[in-house]
Amino acid sequence: MRTPFDQFCKCLLEEFLSPLGEVQLNLGVLGEPHSVDVWFMPFSQATVNEASLGLLGYLVRTPCLIELFCNPPSSTEIRNCLLKLLLVQADLQRKAKREDKHLPDDELPRLWILTPTASRFQLGRFGATPNVDWLFPSIYFMPPSLSTAIAVLNDLPPTLETLWLRLLGRGVTQQQAIHEVLALPRDCPHRATALRSLADWKIAIEVSGEIDEEDREVVMTLTEVYQELLEQECEAERRGIEQGAEREAKTLVLRQLNRRVGELPEPIRVQINALPLAQLESLGEALLDFTKLADLEAWLAEQG
Repeated sequence: MRTPFDQFCKCLLEEFLSPLGEVQLNLGVLGEPHSVDVWFMPFSQATVNEASLGLLGYLVRTPCLIELFCNPPSSTEIRNCLLKLLLVQADLQRKAKREDKHLPDDELPRLWILTPTASRFQLGRFGATPNVDWLFPSIYFMPPSLSTAIAVLNDLPPTLETLWLRLLGRGVTQQQAIHEVLALPRDCPHRATALRSLADWKIAIEVSGEIDEEDREVVMTLTEVYQELLEQECEAERRGIEQGAEREAKTLVLRQLNRRVGELPEPIRVQINALPLAQLESLGEALLDFTKLADLEAWLAEQG
């Protein structure tokens, strides 16, 4: 059953990754009752720079499966993830063989298992160890033949590069990441997308009617996100009303001026279109005394 957290994680990844490649959620696997959480195939030429997603963008440079966990996965759950990867790889190789093509191992998808925490004992059972060539020791790689790594999200350092993955963590790590998103400049890439997904998650938790202590803490944090989105919507609505009033004022003033002083030269029209709403209203009153174009030009000159 899909939980609100599961839905949030998948929708957020879909929003983030869609500009970079093909994303499929809950992809069915031949011969397997369970589905892959996220399947990703990068475009040959993406329209968005993957570097803007930091570590997440780095993980999806090549075809991959992403399995998401809100609690540490058991050994059985990890084995099921590996089984799904092997079945997907085998299916791709069969298809390539039917087309008389060879699919080398380095072009097969790899598996990223994302979990908030993981015990050293559990990691050791699957031979998962940090890669010395990576900057983040909290990503543990299984033997190369398995093409799989486990990312322990709550152990990632609190940097902008890891922010979008830490949003998928739990507890204090996730709450800190939410506050970091709120603190980003409004024009920061992916900020608006993250806030919308977080607000949707808040609503989904409340609608579910089953709120445990951890969810209650998350909802309190997400309330700030929801409030900001409401403020942004009100501000956008206010700007829309002001812009609509300004357009109407310009249309009315230009029409009245054409009647009183004749056809307006293009430079004059440009000047009038650049006037703010308050000056347009003043011009609407002043033009009642205009009899020729020179009167309009003199009024515009007075405005500086």
